Amino acid sequence: MLHDDRAFFDAFDAALTADERELSAWLAPGSPPGLSVYRNTIASGAVDALVATFATVMMMTGEEWFRAAAGEYVQAHPPCEPALLAYGESFPTWLATFPPAADAPYLSGIAQLDWLWWQSWSAADAELLDGAALAGLPPERLSDVTLALHPSVRIASFNAGIPSLWLAHQSPTRGAEQVLEAEPEHMLFVRTGAQVEGRVIAPGPLAFIASLAKGASLIEAAESALAADPACALHQVLVTGLALGLFTHLSPIERNPRHDD
Repeated sequence: MLHDDRAFFDAFDAALTADERELSAWLAPGSPPGLSVYRNTIASGAVDALVATFATVMMMTGEEWFRAAAGEYVQAHPPCEPALLAYGESFPTWLATFPPAADAPYLSGIAQLDWLWWQSWSAADAELLDGAALAGLPPERLSDVTLALHPSVRIASFNAGIPSLWLAHQSPTRGAEQVLEAEPEHMLFVRTGAQVEGRVIAPGPLAFIASLAKGASLIEAAESALAADPACALHQVLVTGLALGLFTHLSPIERNPRHDD
């Protein structure tokens, strides 16, 4: 009996993660499918991918603890795609509910930052904005254009000093002395070349970048920054953003056309 190749691979995938009987049509009666070696290879590769992605979490917990936790995550959330580059997106949320991590609730936030660093590092390349184009923009056009962000830009907010704790552990000699502070902090990642820059940013710049990410105009992004921090120096935000490579180009705002009633 001939079978569709796609049907076989669908059955094979189902057998790996659920019911081995899915492969019965391709096996002699009574023959075991012998899938353990495939399961072990997939599980091992998935754990290795998590080790690579969540390096700071492993640094803080130790490799033995982390690999055991990663193994449980893989069992609960096996990979759905053959490429593991994007595997582990739900790991930070899962870690927050993992009972053995209950005495270290900050680990979920550390994992979130590891994930954002990984996403920034693996994002697409793009040409950077020439500062002259921004300097030459007439004031009357500030409401008509937005600044497109580099694909590697990632931001996150925390109700405690998780970003400073994460940054400290990028330098192992200082990480052991770092204390988790109670003050809220915000984190920015952006990649220049092969190097990902991670830094704590203030509420004003955070609001400015977040507004641009939603497609807001320059004037709207500026208003958001000033609402978050009336003392925010918008000129400095732009200068720093250009220096970090946050922006790629000026883009016209697409407005919905008005219709007469």
